[in-house]
Amino acid sequence: MLTSIANIFKIPELRNKVFFTLGMLLLFRLGTHITIPGIDPKVVSAIALDANAAEGLVGMFDMFAGGALLNFSIFALGIMPYISSSIIMQLVMVLVPSLQKLQKEGDEGRKKISQYTKYGTILLCGVQSLAVIRLAQRWSYGADNAPALHPGLIHSSVESWFFFIALLSITTGTVLLIWLGEQITERGIGNGISLLIFAGIVGRLPVSVAQLFRENFVDGLNIIILLLLFILLIALTVLLTQGVRKVPLQYGKQMVGRKMVQAKSQSIPFKVNGASVMPIIFASSLLLFPQTIIQQISELPNWAGWVLLLDYLNPFSQTWYHAAFYFFVYIALIVFFAYFYTAIQFNPGELAENLRKYNGFIPGIRPGSHTKEYIEKVLNRITLPGAVFLAGLALAPYIIIRFLNLGTNSGGGSLVYTFGGTSLLIMVGVALETLKQLESQLLMRNYDGFLKKTKIKGRS
Repeated sequence: MLTSIANIFKIPELRNKVFFTLGMLLLFRLGTHITIPGIDPKVVSAIALDANAAEGLVGMFDMFAGGALLNFSIFALGIMPYISSSIIMQLVMVLVPSLQKLQKEGDEGRKKISQYTKYGTILLCGVQSLAVIRLAQRWSYGADNAPALHPGLIHSSVESWFFFIALLSITTGTVLLIWLGEQITERGIGNGISLLIFAGIVGRLPVSVAQLFRENFVDGLNIIILLLLFILLIALTVLLTQGVRKVPLQYGKQMVGRKMVQAKSQSIPFKVNGASVMPIIFASSLLLFPQTIIQQISELPNWAGWVLLLDYLNPFSQTWYHAAFYFFVYIALIVFFAYFYTAIQFNPGELAENLRKYNGFIPGIRPGSHTKEYIEKVLNRITLPGAVFLAGLALAPYIIIRFLNLGTNSGGGSLVYTFGGTSLLIMVGVALETLKQLESQLLMRNYDGFLKKTKIKGRS
C-alpha cells in the first residue's frame, strides 16, 4: 500500500492531478468558514460552542454541509441542491419522452441535460436559501414570543438588505461549488461532486471527536463499543456496495476471417444495491417534509395535537410505539424507493431486445419475452435483501444512539450519524471509486496497484 502511494508521486501527471484535487478541496473547506456578508463572525463562534444549536434537523443538515450551515457560510447549502436537482431531472426524464430522446443524442444531449440541471439547482437554491435566512433571522431577532437565541447574529447595518445579500451569496456559493466539482472531474482525479460531499462529511469528524472527549458523561466502554460498531458498519457497507449477482451470457458463433469462432462467455453484473443511497434520501425527504410543515404550522394555532403529530415523526420519541411507527414508515419507504429507483435505472425489455439483436442469450432461457421475465425476476429477488440491508444501515444510527444513550446533538451522536446511513454509503462509495481511479492510472503505467491480488469494483 505504501509503495503504491509512493508510486503516485513518481508520475508527474498523476501527482499534479492529486495536488490539484487537494487544492480544490482545501478551497472548499476554507469557504465553509467565510460567512455571509452581514453575519457577525463573533456570534457564529459562540454558536459553535452551543451544543443545542446543532440539535435535530439543523444538526443533520449541518453535517452534510460540512459545518457550513451553522457557520452561516456562503456554502451553507453545500452541493445538495445540485444533487436534488439531478435526482429530480432523472425522475422527469422517465416521464418526458423528449428528454429521453435528448439523452440518447450523445455529448450534445448530455450537455443540454446538464444545463437544465444547473438551472434547476439555481431555482432550488433560491427556495432552500429561505430556510437559512429564516433561521438566521429567528436566532438574531427572535420569533413570536420566543426570545432571540443569538442576538446580534445579523449586523444592524445590513438588516434591511440582509435578505437579498444572503440569497445572492448562498446561491452564488453553491454555483461556485458546482464549478469546483467540475474542475476536479476534468483536471483532477475525477468524481468532483462526490469528493466535495465526501470532504464535507469527513470535515466534521475532528469536531465530533473533540466534542465527544469534552463531554463529561463519556464512558470508555461506550467508546470501545462505538469503535467496534463503526468497523462492523464499514465492513457491511463495503459488502453492500460491492455485492453483485452475475447473470451468465452466451453469444452465438461469429465469423472471424475464414473461421467460425465461438464468442467468449460473459455476464451481466446486477448490483444488490443498484439504487445506492437514493432510497434513503427519498425516504428521509418525505419524512422531513411533513415534519417541517407541522413545525411551521404549530407556531400559529395553539393546538396540542401538533405536538402529538410531531412525536409520531420523531425517531427518538420516549413513547415506544410512536418511535416504532416512524421506523415502520421509514423502512417501508426505503424498500419502496429501492424498487422504484431500480425500475428507473434498469429496463429489462430494452436489455432483452439488445441481447437478441446482438445474438446473445442467457443459457437455458429463450430470447425475447422469456429473457425479459427472467431479468425482472432476478432484479426483484436481489432488490429485496438489498433494500432490507439498506434500511438496517439507515436505522443503525438511531438504534446505536438509543442503546448507548447518546445525545442527538452530542459528539457521540454526531459520530454515529456520520458512520451510519447515507453518509457512510457516500464515504465508502466515493473512497472505493477514487481508489479505482488511482488503480487504473497506476496500472496504465505498469505500476502495481493498491490491491495486487484483487480488483476494485466500480459502482457503475
